[in-house]
Amino acid sequence: MKHVFNSFAIGVLALFLSSQVLASDAGHTSEAMEHAGQALAHGEDGHADVLVKHAEQALHHAQAAEKAHAEAHEHMSEAIKHMEESIKHGKMGHADEGAKHMREAIQHMRHSGH
Repeated sequence: MKHVFNSFAIGVLALFLSSQVLASDAGHTSEAMEHAGQALAHGEDGHADVLVKHAEQALHHAQAAEKAHAEAHEHMSEAIKHMEESIKHGKMGHADEGAKHMREAIQHMRHSGH
């Protein structure tokens, strides 16, 4: 029963921790869209210097969002590998080794933000 409670608690904790990462990534995407719109408007009005200013800000935020997605994908791929290993060891009756891999999977999922 203790293990069930611990597993549930870890899952809830992972959910709360990931929500902050998702919010920060959405912030970069939102900021990139905001600056891109401003760059477009100023470009259409013939204000090249202001277009550049907003375009550079949009690029900065877009790159940050892209990096967040790449890191999230990398961590989720690692989590999947550890889950598969956990299942494999569990089927062989190696509960300790299966738990070790599941612990690693949880760590990677926390870092993925998804």
